[in-house]
Amino acid sequence: MRVYGEAQPLEGTPCEPLRRDLRIGSILAAEGKLDSTRIGQVLRLQQMRRGLRFGEAALTLGLITREDLHKALARQYDVPSQRQNGATVNPDLIVLRDARHPRVERLRALRTQLLIRWSNLATKPRALAIVSPASGEGRSHVAANLAVLFAQLSLRTLLIDADLRAPRQCRTFDIPDRSGLSAVLSGRAAGEVPLPAFGTLSVLPAGALPPNPQELLLRPALASYLELASVQYDVVLIDTPPARTCADAHGVAFCAGSALVLARTNHTRLNEAAVLARGLTGAGTLVLGAVLTTF
Repeated sequence: MRVYGEAQPLEGTPCEPLRRDLRIGSILAAEGKLDSTRIGQVLRLQQMRRGLRFGEAALTLGLITREDLHKALARQYDVPSQRQNGATVNPDLIVLRDARHPRVERLRALRTQLLIRWSNLATKPRALAIVSPASGEGRSHVAANLAVLFAQLSLRTLLIDADLRAPRQCRTFDIPDRSGLSAVLSGRAAGEVPLPAFGTLSVLPAGALPPNPQELLLRPALASYLELASVQYDVVLIDTPPARTCADAHGVAFCAGSALVLARTNHTRLNEAAVLARGLTGAGTLVLGAVLTTF
């Protein structure tokens, strides 16, 4: 049980630890969205309209925005909803911008399926590589949003950007990319530390783009790093470059131990996705499933 603050006596009750006030009104007040006068207005409206929740009443009166309410709800339920420094959330992180969007529900369903499949394995793989045949099929999008969803379960999650040709995760999470995976694999980083992103999610960006990405990814350093990461984190996800244009994804997936194959509606040739899945399986990579993206 988590304890917040010091133990103080409460009138009429035994002395017990003081917990955070997680009422929506208190959260909005602490964030400077409502003062005592406006809180009074909300309470009066609630008295007039029985059953109206505090947040909806504040919205009705125009005292807060829908985004203010979403952030307060995220704090109430201890769900990471934005960067700790208050920076704007990237539109690509749909699980944070619109938690009720149908696409988010499908991503949650994918998360559930992965947890079920992992639980049925005798030995859990080091990591999960997100792969697809070509560009524009949603690898980075799925990897980033899945990572946030796992972190929302309070699982220690690491997202690695192994696309050393055209990385995206540094922009998605607005983190510096001066150093990252390329420094780890080249031996230039002494215990490179992934950067915190949301809650229990950390991100290791690609770093400086090397002239020999495939050779770097095939070095034993990647397997060693993933072995260590699998001990330190509950979930390790890896973004990869398109498998059709280079062999990087195959090597990364082999080191990870498992892969999720993506195909995009009206974009990916199904035979290419099938060939990719067979090739990964033939090389000893566990293919946990295939996902059809639509966007």
